[in-house]
Amino acid sequence: MKRIVFGLLLFSVLSIAQENTTIKPNEKLVYTASYNMSGLLTNIAQVTMETSEVKTSKSTLLNLRCKAVTFSKWDSYFRIRDVYESYVNPKNLKPLLYKRDIDEGGYKKQIKYTFSYSKGTVKSVLNKKKIKDQTRTISIGANTSDIVSTIYQLRNLNFENMKAGESKNVTILFDNKEYPVKVKYMTKETVDAGPLGKKSCYKLSISAKTDALRGKDENLIWLTADNKKIPAQMKFNIPVGTGQLKLTSASGL
Repeated sequence: MKRIVFGLLLFSVLSIAQENTTIKPNEKLVYTASYNMSGLLTNIAQVTMETSEVKTSKSTLLNLRCKAVTFSKWDSYFRIRDVYESYVNPKNLKPLLYKRDIDEGGYKKQIKYTFSYSKGTVKSVLNKKKIKDQTRTISIGANTSDIVSTIYQLRNLNFENMKAGESKNVTILFDNKEYPVKVKYMTKETVDAGPLGKKSCYKLSISAKTDALRGKDENLIWLTADNKKIPAQMKFNIPVGTGQLKLTSASGL
């Protein structure tokens, strides 16, 4: 089940920081996550993505928050209460601080990253059972970001001039390790975007050098082909099965 949450996030990301013209505060997107159980897609969790403005003594940041919660009927089977959030520069969505707080079937872990791109490092602080405030410094590349900020950075890219099969290679930092991720533009396709109705979307294939994702062109995301590039649908193939995310609510757009 832990692989499900990682897979849901990992296949949704691309990390190229550039001018932010898309992501604003007070946006809220809600998805129903379904998993293939015995050949049937079963709704198991709700995934919520929210943005908000945070003022500090020195600057104004954008908080990007992603929360995954199993529906109550599945809590006795495997309870998930995960929160991932990133505090980013609103101009380019590059992260300054990342926090991850997970509770999956009784397994709990907290991790915090403090980014320093000028030094090419991240300060990582890990806190979990029997390990309290384990601190280490990790070297990163100039375009490496956390998994939450990269989800939003994807929506600032210009897919209109990309050709079918064209791809971009980027890097994310997860569990203190950098992962190469490839995003391939496939085509334009009209799909059901839930509360947004039928929408023309950019269809993208996500792959990574990790066992968290499987199959060729089987991990897909559809972004609305407009100035907001809202993730309308997602499908994933991970070691423990297949599933999808469907948009059920959208506000603050």
